Amino acid sequence: MTQATNTTFHPVTQEIVEKLMVIELACHPHPWSEKTFRSCIDGRYFGEYLIVDQVIVGFYVGEHVAGESTLMDICVDPEQQGSGYGKALLLQFFKHCKQLTTSTIFLEVRAKNISAQMLYINQGFKEISRRTGYYPSNSGFGYEDAIVMSKKI
Repeated sequence: MTQATNTTFHPVTQEIVEKLMVIELACHPHPWSEKTFRSCIDGRYFGEYLIVDQVIVGFYVGEHVAGESTLMDICVDPEQQGSGYGKALLLQFFKHCKQLTTSTIFLEVRAKNISAQMLYINQGFKEISRRTGYYPSNSGFGYEDAIVMSKKI
């Protein structure tokens, strides 16, 4: 992470969703709807957002069921990408998973999202399968594969 004077994590709540949706919409060609986002708060879901120098730079949302956690969504404001905030959010996600006594973490990532794949591989994730044609393509034509990855903790 770049040098920041004030970096803090805060729980994702219904009250912050509207502000996080701005980042969600900027990060994904096929983003979650606000309704979907709001349905992924509380219960088996957990998440945190990152504030750096009083600016929200990103967030993650996870799901925990029966000792396993899934990284459902992770976003860093495109203007803040490349500063290590994605890694910071992922490490915070791991910390939360350990508090929940997670044994295995799962995620899926677009086959063409090489930078995200490298982040995950560098943090110990391994590809375990592919979902052929899972995501609508960013170009609007056709579909692209999802790579399913896991990590034991």
